Amino acid sequence: MQHLRAMTSVRERTEKQLEKLLQGDLEFHDEDSSYASHSLHAFAAKFPPQLPRLFIQNLTNPGDVVLDPMVGSGTTIVEALLLGRKAIGFDIDPLAMHICRVKTTPLNVEGIARSGEAVINTARGLCLTQPVLSEALAVRFDQATRAFIDYWFRPQTQQELMALLLALEQEADPFIQDFLKLVFSSVIITKSGGVSLARDLAHSRPHKDLSKVPKNAIDQFASRLGKALKQIEALPIRGGHVKVYKGDARRLPLFDNSADLIVTSPPYANAIDYMRAHKFSLVWLGESIEKLSALRAEYIGSEKCNGSYEDQLPQVVGTAVETLQVKDPRKAKILIKYFAEMKSVIREMHRVLDRGRAAIVVVGPSTMRGITVETQNHLARIAEECGFRTVGIVKRNLDRNRRMMPAGFRKNTDSVIEQRMHEEYVIGLIKP
Repeated sequence: MQHLRAMTSVRERTEKQLEKLLQGDLEFHDEDSSYASHSLHAFAAKFPPQLPRLFIQNLTNPGDVVLDPMVGSGTTIVEALLLGRKAIGFDIDPLAMHICRVKTTPLNVEGIARSGEAVINTARGLCLTQPVLSEALAVRFDQATRAFIDYWFRPQTQQELMALLLALEQEADPFIQDFLKLVFSSVIITKSGGVSLARDLAHSRPHKDLSKVPKNAIDQFASRLGKALKQIEALPIRGGHVKVYKGDARRLPLFDNSADLIVTSPPYANAIDYMRAHKFSLVWLGESIEKLSALRAEYIGSEKCNGSYEDQLPQVVGTAVETLQVKDPRKAKILIKYFAEMKSVIREMHRVLDRGRAAIVVVGPSTMRGITVETQNHLARIAEECGFRTVGIVKRNLDRNRRMMPAGFRKNTDSVIEQRMHEEYVIGLIKP
């Protein structure tokens, strides 16, 4: 009985505090979001670090466990680290995992600087030995991957990137090598499209621009290395404890009631295809196009539909699906799959979250064939089916440049992309 009263007290305090937080300012448009390691690498649809920080700081204590089951670029776990919490993150995207590991690993800046300078000097020297680079390019990639690289990267850029790869692979320290590989990736995936022939990579909407003249990859690496060193220096040597695992949010390898707070931003329904952009650097880091295409089908919200999901569809989203079914049966099936998969995620979130604790889900509506899907309301209802209680759903107006969405703000446009994602919602849930 005493334990039950204690749990009730925790829930009441958490719920009261969560209500208060949801009523405050959640937009943070005028605040700097590039501190610590947050800006080490471009990533579509990152939420501002102040958002998870607000909830971590006010709903947990130092040493508590903060979970992000779909960790993405690691914003939540970096904030948990900075605030002295224990952070756990899961993702199936190899670039997301690489980013998160580097962003949460304090390193000796002087050591990285020396290694980085050695890489740059070695790469410049290798560029004078074109036969060596040509042979390396010929043997490293399979046929499909090589065709992808030839389509998106000029021959000169390929040589520069290969020179960098050969140089940084000589680094003996695996942590420093991981850091340098992330800098390498950031040269390719940037807001402006980096050293490839692609535009709009950071928004995950790449398109080829033959008029684009990519900058020298080694020069760009040197420039980005300098900026990255300043960012990693801000990480605390002693802070929270971070674990980043390859794992599916639908099947979390965690004990029941083991997390004290969940803060996450799941994929939007039919909105952002992360692998479209991520493969541009992942192919250079050893992944094949075939493997990445197969992995892409496993992402929540992907358009690959294997099997039937109708029997898993929560009743609360039936109307939205029926409306879309009339216009586009294929899109309706994708929507069914998305909500069925998200129900599995939310069920797992409920299982691993401790009683009386909060889960924060940041997501936006989607537009499919001109029909607005109010994802936030449907996910809240699904969460209630899974045992959560909805404390509140609050709208955030997006700063497009900071959130890096594939959307614009022009009026009277017929572009579906331009019409998408000008707002998102913060769903506050509590586990009774």
